[in-house]
Amino acid sequence: MRPKVLAAVTLPLVWSNYLLPALRLDVRGRTAANTAFAAAYTRIFRGEPNWLSRRGFRAGVLAAAVVLSGYGAALVVPSTRRHLAGLADRGPGVSTVEWTALHIPGGTVLSEELVYRSTLTPLLERAAARPETGLGALVFGLSHIQPARAAADPVSATVALTTGGGLVFDLLRRRTGSATAPALLHVALNAGGAVAPRLARRLRV
Repeated sequence: MRPKVLAAVTLPLVWSNYLLPALRLDVRGRTAANTAFAAAYTRIFRGEPNWLSRRGFRAGVLAAAVVLSGYGAALVVPSTRRHLAGLADRGPGVSTVEWTALHIPGGTVLSEELVYRSTLTPLLERAAARPETGLGALVFGLSHIQPARAAADPVSATVALTTGGGLVFDLLRRRTGSATAPALLHVALNAGGAVAPRLARRLRV
């Protein structure tokens, strides 16, 4: 593996699993730090998000609509609504509006889509001279090791789940040539996952 490619693989892992946790920032500080890191990483390794792609926007809206419809269906069915209501509240010490409107789209989705779908995966695919290597998705999964530990989640399951999500995000980016499609799907998954349990508890009451 060439030094540039090795650096591109290593930096997100070191950032997510070591450097960022060591800073001990609150949620607002993490959003700012993640955004700054992602912007610098994308500039250094010449990422191309292609945010203004119409094809990417259409595909992303469709994918997001499917996910949000799934959350809506889960809230309607009593058994799944009870399950959602019983989930622990993972929101940090900010309001739901701030969490879902600022920190999820900015601190999580924007930074991760810049690093992985806009920069790392295309770089790895060019280095391998073929698409669908899956290595970018694996790095994306491995970058969640320390966050899983901090949340007391099972590490292996978290890595497997996020790697699977990374494969889907990479597929959307590859099919549309844009990070917009995976970003919209990513926002729907994360924001829906944050809001649905709270809505389920309100509906139960």
